[in-house]
Amino acid sequence: MANDLKIGILGGGGRMGQMNIRQVAMTDGCVVAGVTARPGSVAIGQDAGELAGIGALGVKVTDDAAEMIAGVDVVIDFTLPDVAVEAARLAAQAGAAIVAGTTGLSPEQEEEITKAARHVAVIRAANTSVGVTLLAALAEQAAGMLGIDYDIEVLEMHHRHKIDAPSGTALALGEALAKGRGVNLGDVKQAVRDGHTGARKAGDIGFATLRGGDVAGEHEIIFAADGERVTLGHKASSRQVFAVGAVRAALWTRARPPGLYNMRNVLGFEG
Repeated sequence: MANDLKIGILGGGGRMGQMNIRQVAMTDGCVVAGVTARPGSVAIGQDAGELAGIGALGVKVTDDAAEMIAGVDVVIDFTLPDVAVEAARLAAQAGAAIVAGTTGLSPEQEEEITKAARHVAVIRAANTSVGVTLLAALAEQAAGMLGIDYDIEVLEMHHRHKIDAPSGTALALGEALAKGRGVNLGDVKQAVRDGHTGARKAGDIGFATLRGGDVAGEHEIIFAADGERVTLGHKASSRQVFAVGAVRAALWTRARPPGLYNMRNVLGFEG
C-alpha cells in the first residue's frame, strides 16, 4: 500500500535480520523497503524474501547502507556496535527513524546513538520483547518497595555465540533496579566474583552470566532477604519475540518528533 511504513533492515544475512524481514512482511501497515548485509556476505544480491524463506519480495540485499537508509522511513538495527553507530549517523542525515537494538556499545558509541536523536526518533532498546519491557517496569517498582534489606542478583543465560556479557538486557534491568532504589548502577554494579571475595557488600546489584547451546534469552531477578526470596523472570523460547517488538516499535515511530525513546514509551508505560 502507498501509505505503508517503509522499513529498512540492517544485518539481513543474520538470524535476527531474517526474522525481522519475516515479521515486517507479515505485519499490516509496513513493508520491507531495504535490507543490508555485511560486505562480502553471500546474502548480497539475493532477494530479501527468498533469503528469509518467505518467497520473493522484490527487494535485493545490498552492502550499501547509505543508499538503503536514504530510501526508507525507519531502520531496524540488530547488528554490531560499529555498524550501529554508522547506521545512526546515516539515518540522522537521511531523516529516517531508528529502532536501535544492538548491544555491547561503549559509552562513546552510546553517545553517538544519542546524538542521532537530535534529528530523528530513536528507540534505544537492549531488548525489544514486550515481556522484558514489562519485567523492567516491575523490577523498578519492586526494587523501590523492597528496599536495601533485599540483596539483588540478576542472572542471565544466552546462546554460545553471544559476544557481550552481561547481556544488554541484564544491564537494562540493572538500570531499572538502580532507578527503583534511587542510585546509579555504576556505583553498585558487581559483575565479577572470583577467589576470596569477602562478604557481599550491602546495596550491590550483582550479575551472573551463563552461556551455552541455543538459548534465545533467559533473565531472572532475585531479591534475597533473611527468610525469603522474591524472583521475577522472563524466558524467550524464540528470537521471534524480539522481531515482533521491533516492528511494533518501528510502526510507533511514524510521525514521532526527534527524540530518544525506549520500549516503555512504545508500550505506553511512560509518556
